[in-house]
Amino acid sequence: MDRILFLEDDPSLISGMSFAFQRADYEVEIARTVREAEDKWTAGKYDLLILDVSLPDGSGFEICKKVRVTSKVPIIFLTASDEEIDIIMGLDMGADDYITKPFKLGVLMSRINALLRRARDFGDSDTELVSNGIRVCLLQGQVYKNGTLIDLTAAEYKLLCLFMRNPNVILAKEHILEKLWDGEGSYVDDNTLTVYVRRLRMKVEDDPGNPQMLVTIRRMGYKWNVM
Repeated sequence: MDRILFLEDDPSLISGMSFAFQRADYEVEIARTVREAEDKWTAGKYDLLILDVSLPDGSGFEICKKVRVTSKVPIIFLTASDEEIDIIMGLDMGADDYITKPFKLGVLMSRINALLRRARDFGDSDTELVSNGIRVCLLQGQVYKNGTLIDLTAAEYKLLCLFMRNPNVILAKEHILEKLWDGEGSYVDDNTLTVYVRRLRMKVEDDPGNPQMLVTIRRMGYKWNVM
């Protein structure tokens, strides 16, 4: 049974979501403050985190930052804050999705299912991916370039894994979005993907302005060249 850590301080939402999670056969732990979420994360093991942004003692952003230091566990922000800066901040610090209230329960559950399914897929089979001086340690969620650890966001990490699992294959943008977000992340479009690719190049390419590994195939998509 998948375990979810749910950081939320609204009693009515906690009650409704707890019932929904139980019906979907998820085990859920509730944290009502940032401090409580930190304690539960440290003491327990969870398959997915759902975080509110505004809490009595701080922000869910704090939890996301702390978790991303050591874990690639799927994270969803579920919050009333629909400011563009908050959405960008949440995704940039490693969240997998950002959903604003009010929301449709069916959509939320579909996104949870998709993220858990994708997390299992990424954890299967190989324990390491290696090419072009890039080494991905899948069990640890760490990436090395020529032996030096590099810091990737969750989205960049997933994108790199997808490319390295498909060497010398042209991947269409639609295929990439489907694999990474299962078509549920409506905030993800071609422009967002372009940004992620550019940021990934900045970290893995020797000359990001003239990429040799992660190349654009005009009007077709992207390809990971094994040299």
